[in-house]
Amino acid sequence: QVQLVVSGGGLVQPVWFLSLSCSASGNIVTIYTMSWYLQAPGKQRELVAYITYAGDTNYADSVKGRFTITRDSAKNTVYLKMKSLKSEDTAAYYCNFDVRELWSRKIYWGQGTQVTVSS
Repeated sequence: QVQLVVSGGGLVQPVWFLSLSCSASGNIVTIYTMSWYLQAPGKQRELVAYITYAGDTNYADSVKGRFTITRDSAKNTVYLKMKSLKSEDTAAYYCNFDVRELWSRKIYWGQGTQVTVSS
């Protein structure tokens, strides 16, 4: 089994920086795409950004130019660096990994971490 552990959430003011990380452990051969999602109260979970194994990235329009997704494949870790935070960024953030195990390929979710932007 593979476990994803998320850290880095918190309370910030606009313009401040915040970095989230998500690390996977377990029977991992390769992690293909690593993604971040957010879920605001009462709303569906939506994609924030993803990064492929090759390092190609994609961002939701709402975070382009403000958030940066990076990965350290050797550490099975994805990062989300956030700047110019707005109150509308307030949500629970979840990491999502497309994991190649020895004889299978599965999608795993982290537990989520709350980001609250105060104004």
